[in-house]
This record gives sequence, structure tokens and C-alpha cells, in this order.
Amino acid sequence: MTLSALYEDRAIAVVRVPTILSPVELCRALADGGIRSVEFTFTTPGVEALIRAAADGAAEHGAVIGAGTVTDADTAKRAIDAGAQFLVTPGLSEAVAEVATAAGIPFLLGAMTPSELMRALDLGSDAVKVFPAGTMGSGFLKDLRGPFPDVRLVPSGGLHAGNAREYIDAGAAAVTAGSSVVGAAAVAAADWAGIRAAAAEFTAAALGGSALGGSAPDKSAPGGSALPVASVQSR
Repeated sequence: MTLSALYEDRAIAVVRVPTILSPVELCRALADGGIRSVEFTFTTPGVEALIRAAADGAAEHGAVIGAGTVTDADTAKRAIDAGAQFLVTPGLSEAVAEVATAAGIPFLLGAMTPSELMRALDLGSDAVKVFPAGTMGSGFLKDLRGPFPDVRLVPSGGLHAGNAREYIDAGAAAVTAGSSVVGAAAVAAADWAGIRAAAAEFTAAALGGSALGGSAPDKSAPGGSALPVASVQSR
């Protein structure tokens, strides 16, 4: 499944919290809420153990486990050894791209400017993380899609249920759910029902439909055609 879940759900959850009692239950709550791609960041204490536990429990929760805030080759290797199925960087990193490519692991390099985006594509980035998206707004993403209409852009930073739809309408391949869905207090309290509800609210707001049932969201690419995933799955 790898990144196909990301493109089908058009959402990814970024986990950046100090305490996680059960990564398996967290992933189950997110997947049940409609977000099956979960990125555990390397700013989280003990993240390698969390990635390993979440990856080992994939059959239970159905989520795809990735590692974020991967900034160098050593971190990339540690993430892959722990079981990460995809890597995400906050900025451009040739070293991370080389490690991921050698391991056959898909990756999303961070970029902001057109030049950075072009470099990310040259390095083989499966999609490009546009960060910090909230600072620039959805209009910036729409402008990027002018010269790069076929590039999968994943805005990150400052997105929530109140603005995620703007980025989808601007052409995002997927949107990032951070602390508005995976809040530190809710995770520390093991409020899995609350996290599931927050994930469902986020995806419903971004894609349309009811948070807890109702009409299915439109998961097609901008323009109405499905996003291709075969090339990603073959990596």
C-alpha cells in the first residue's frame, strides 16, 4: 500500500508529541477516522521504538507508518531499520534521498521555492512537502501548480479543519493534519475516541461529506482524474 493510502485518503497525520502511551491505538484511531498515513517525527522522544511498535502492529490498525523530520543519512537509516515505510524531510536533503532510494523506500522532500521543488524532483521525491504552508497560504500552493501541474504537493504546517479544504481546492495531492488532530493532551490521555473524531472532522472538512458517516469524500485528483500510484507502489 505504501503511499497509495496517502493519495487515496488525501491526508497524512503528523505525530509530534512528548508522550505516546500506545502507538498502535493511536494509529488505529487515526485510520478509523480516515487518515491511514501516520508520520512519527524524530523530534518525538523514543521515536524509533514507537515506529517499530506501530509498524509491528500494522495488521491491527491498518495504517502505513512513516518517519518525519528526517534530516540526515543516519536518521534515515535508523528510521528504515525501525520499520518506517516512507520518509519525510522538512527541507532538501540529498543524503536522505540517497538512503531512501537505495532502500527502495518512498520519500517526500520538503521545499518552498520553485528552485527547491525542482531539486526535490531531481532527487526522486515521490511528492513534495510544501513547508511551512500555513505561513504562505493556499494561494501560494495554487501558484506553484501553475508551472508544476503534475507534481504531487503536500502542504504542511498550520493546516486544520478550518482551512484544509482551501489547500485541496488549490491543488494539494494531500493535506497534513498536525496538532489540531493529534494533540499532545489527547495523546497523553489516550483519548483515542477524541482523536478518531478529530481525524474524521479533518478529513470531512477537507474533502466533503459527514465526519461520522454520510456522503463519501471526493478522493480524486484536482481536475477529476485519479492520482496515479503505480509508480510509487513499485519503488
